[in-house]
Amino acid sequence: MTSLQASNSESSSGFARLDERIQRWIWTEGWTELRDAQERAIPALIDADRDVIVAAATAAGKTEAAFFPILTHLLQQPSTSGLVVYVSPLKALINDQWGRLTGLCESLDIPVVGWHGDIAASKKHRFLKSPQGVLLITPESLEALFVTRGTSMSGLMANLRYVVIDELHAFIGSERGKQLQSLLHRLERVAGHHVPRVGLSATLGDMRLAAHFLRSTDPEKVELIESKGGGQELKVLVKGYGLKPPRIELEPDIAHPETEDLVSGSFLDVAAHLYKVLRGTNNLVFPNSRQKVETFTDLLRRKCERDCVPNEFWAHHGSLSKEYREEAEQALKDGSRPATAICTTTLELGIDIGSVKSICQVGEPPSVASLRQRLGRSGRRKGESAILRAYCIEPQLEQSSSTSDCLREGLVQSIAMIRLLIAGWFEPPRVSGLHGSTLIQQILSIIAERGGATAAQLWSALVATDGPFAGVSKDDFVALLRHLGTLRVLTQESSGLLLHGEVGEQLVNHYTFYAAFATEEEFRLVCDGKTLGTLPLSRPLLPQQGVIFAGRRWRVLDVDTEKKLIVVSPDKGGAPPMFESGHSMVHDKIRQEMRKVLAETHAIAFLDHEAQQLLQEGREHYRRAGLERTQVTHRGAEVELLTWRGDWCNDALALLLTQRGLVSNNDGLVISVSGGSMDKVIEVLRDISQLDDLDPVVLLAQAKNTLREKWDWAMPDEMARRSFVSLCLDLEGAMETARVLCGSIE
Repeated sequence: MTSLQASNSESSSGFARLDERIQRWIWTEGWTELRDAQERAIPALIDADRDVIVAAATAAGKTEAAFFPILTHLLQQPSTSGLVVYVSPLKALINDQWGRLTGLCESLDIPVVGWHGDIAASKKHRFLKSPQGVLLITPESLEALFVTRGTSMSGLMANLRYVVIDELHAFIGSERGKQLQSLLHRLERVAGHHVPRVGLSATLGDMRLAAHFLRSTDPEKVELIESKGGGQELKVLVKGYGLKPPRIELEPDIAHPETEDLVSGSFLDVAAHLYKVLRGTNNLVFPNSRQKVETFTDLLRRKCERDCVPNEFWAHHGSLSKEYREEAEQALKDGSRPATAICTTTLELGIDIGSVKSICQVGEPPSVASLRQRLGRSGRRKGESAILRAYCIEPQLEQSSSTSDCLREGLVQSIAMIRLLIAGWFEPPRVSGLHGSTLIQQILSIIAERGGATAAQLWSALVATDGPFAGVSKDDFVALLRHLGTLRVLTQESSGLLLHGEVGEQLVNHYTFYAAFATEEEFRLVCDGKTLGTLPLSRPLLPQQGVIFAGRRWRVLDVDTEKKLIVVSPDKGGAPPMFESGHSMVHDKIRQEMRKVLAETHAIAFLDHEAQQLLQEGREHYRRAGLERTQVTHRGAEVELLTWRGDWCNDALALLLTQRGLVSNNDGLVISVSGGSMDKVIEVLRDISQLDDLDPVVLLAQAKNTLREKWDWAMPDEMARRSFVSLCLDLEGAMETARVLCGSIE
């Protein structure tokens, strides 16, 4: 047993340090070697004396890399009541990890407890009576523990030994990530001692920035473990399609139009290719929105029905009920039949669905990091390649076509992102935001936890020198507390103690309080008393209307707005429901790579013939318009700016131009400017390039759409503007870009 081999084929020194019972479990599982990340994590974690980040590909054994040494540490302590808190972004991932860890921990007599809304109260009570073992929890449920069990948290966390954060990249830079940083800080305060933090991730664009997120007060001491796993072969095919109109436009007299008659002909072409190449294997298809998930699932299911073959296609997105999501996951894991999930980011994270043969991306991916995460699902078996199929639909060009369309923006962006993926580049996390919205939530949470707090106590717990909101000034903090008082969110006793005001009490007692991010109000879809999932009603929905949901067809029987209920029955007709799809911000590096793609002349090997033709059209327009020399052009009555910068910079520049009387929009590759001549635009750009005061309070004085996060409405105006700029705009980049644009025409 002591001769287990490490991935470098030398005797495993790490294995020898593990508890004998864990060694026995490893052998029982049939392992013959530890993987690279697992071997290196053992000495880093076993003594609980440092923070560690383990970055390795999906299915590279990150969970075991963390828990083999962590559990060994617990078993070596005189007391067996040590506690590990594992924080996950998804309830489904908690359920998955519970099954994974229980098999190991049962043999060690270490309890594993899942904690979220679907977990039975009896299991939670058992943990509260004896807080030990491994607690699997979401940030929202951890927040709820602080609010509802505040006085007992110090006792519950007294034996806390480690905090493990899974899918670390999913938190960095977001409201939820700032909430998590605050919760980690608060955990150490109630535990009364330093607690090692362990981050697990498959995709991190910048390990040092990730370390800063994990331990902002001492990032240089975070030990970084990146897997040295050999490079996996990647097979890529990008298919191009010219946009075709729906059949109903070509044949308006169709009596009973079906989905196939109503959707773009290009969608039918993509669905036909997916059906041809995916049947008989397990795959994941990412079409970028819930509505498109439903459209493609319906088209593919109906193809199975028409061919009289068993269905192989399943919908998977966050609005579906747990039962429908698990049905898709089980179909993928089952192994007895082929299954393909058409999905959103819900299957991007580490839920165990086994290996899939290929990943299909319809439209440009949300980010390079996201694409890498998705590809981690493919080609896991030894000797297999990861396979990526990308489908790009480009509009037919007309005299009035936009510059973005002429440059084939969607296709070129997909090519640029794939090239950056192959080169090993991912977007670095953004960690500099103030997140004033989340600060408000944490103020209210701490007051609930402690039954009241003074301003000094809140400052010490949340800001001070080592707090999660250290970027907030004392003046802003005091102004925020006063503003919350005027809104009746807070009230102050004569002793100086801050309590929830009338409004604050209502907010904290509502079930939505625990989430740091805003959630759209949704209606439940119900058939025969069974919940199918939830649907945001951004557009009217009427009785007798058809709808496609979970890849199946339903007829609306009733819409109860008071109960937020949609009653449906199975039906043959229907159309995909309207979901709001989020806009992904594009990084500077991607736009710069797009310019390189357009400036080149050689063919790109992973494009099919149609995609090559579409790219050639984009390159020809790039040359005809002289865009290799200039970045400022006329198009009709508008001036167009091609900055080749990311959306944070473009949004900032468009705002600065609009403030100076030039109505400007960030359209992606192009900032379109109206209301002024070319000379006027250049004059304003020179003015912007020479700004010496970038105070957001002044710059955003007239802006009306700066309330983006859940609690922004409760911030003083000046602080809200500063918070907005820190999260959404690159003002320095906008000034620099203005200088470059002026130089491109001189």
